[in-house]
Amino acid sequence: EIITSDWSSDVCSSDLYLLTDGDVVNSWPVALGKNAGQKQKSGDMKTPDGSFPIDEVFDASYWTHDFGDGKGEIEGAYGPYFISLDTSRLSGGAWDGIGIHGTHDPASIGTRASEGCIRMHNEDLLALKKYIGVGMQVTIEE
Repeated sequence: EIITSDWSSDVCSSDLYLLTDGDVVNSWPVALGKNAGQKQKSGDMKTPDGSFPIDEVFDASYWTHDFGDGKGEIEGAYGPYFISLDTSRLSGGAWDGIGIHGTHDPASIGTRASEGCIRMHNEDLLALKKYIGVGMQVTIEE
């Protein structure tokens, strides 16, 4: 099981916890969505609260993304992997595309910087990937 928690709404001192049988076996700092609160729609820059199964794990090493900041397409924006979460139970199909991934911007970790996903340092994501699989539950709490 994976749990992410945001302990401070001001600074976003957020961590991702890896649990086995309820015991924390590792933790890593993360970045969450730019805006606090429950995700309501695509583009609201919020990380959804809830429990979601991992539905796919993608090689994202070649993915690019335009963050709308005038810098254009950024290579490596998602780091080496994108761990996709099935949010359909919460969203009713109104939005998707939420996951856990790496970043091209390590300075963003520990802040509210993402479009709703959970961002990790690339080396932390590689460490986490060894423990995850499709069907594993991810709980997000703010």
